[in-house]
Amino acid sequence: MADHAAPAASSVAQTNPGGRLMIEADGLSKHFGNFIACEDVTFSVPVGQVAAFLGPNGAGKSTTMKLLTGFLAPTHGEARIAGLSMREERIAAAERLGYLPENGPLYNEMTPLGLLKYAGKARGMEGGRLRERLDYVADKCALQSVWQKQIGKLSRGYRQRVGMAQALLHDPDVLILDEPTSGLDPNQLHIARGLIRELGQSKTILLSTHILQEVEAVCSRVIVIDEGRLVFDGSVDDLGHREEMERRFREMTTTQAAVVA
Repeated sequence: MADHAAPAASSVAQTNPGGRLMIEADGLSKHFGNFIACEDVTFSVPVGQVAAFLGPNGAGKSTTMKLLTGFLAPTHGEARIAGLSMREERIAAAERLGYLPENGPLYNEMTPLGLLKYAGKARGMEGGRLRERLDYVADKCALQSVWQKQIGKLSRGYRQRVGMAQALLHDPDVLILDEPTSGLDPNQLHIARGLIRELGQSKTILLSTHILQEVEAVCSRVIVIDEGRLVFDGSVDDLGHREEMERRFREMTTTQAAVVA
């Protein structure tokens, strides 16, 4: 494993100005036999912050997100959402969390309306509250034109928007989004970025992306992981803009891992 420099010392002071911590990774590690997917990953995201989670393929991003959301149990360490332990208080933590996994599973034979109704009822939503939230996500995710179409017949971009709608449906305080703009065309991308910026005014968001332009557009904080270890944690300005950000990213992530996180 490559010997990387420690994360930027300025990160916590500059990006957490005393706000309540809503996402906490405390020494998270995940081992699959002899393979170490992530090791001693520690960071926190305060209320109202939009943080980008970057790294090359196989760096450990998706694994770390699955640990934070309770989809995987850590080998070591602990994840907390809104102060609630994912190990001991998973159900309560999940009520505060919206998660969009990479290539999230959807029921192809259902319509977006049918799927979201099902998801809402599974979360105990009903009546006027459920109708209000269905109208909200249909509008914010621009799903009206495919509301009654089978999900299996939708484009990748629309399927991604259905996944985003499901993550938003119960109005969670925390959003963890793994490649939320994957497969979107330029118009859809513009809508999605605007939605993330809007949501970031009231929610805490951690999003994984490979698009550095997206980081500049919607995020105030950058967390970089490589070979399963944290290599940078600081503000977007700390990384610079455009070409400088790309250069710094390449310098910090020189290993091309063979195993996808």
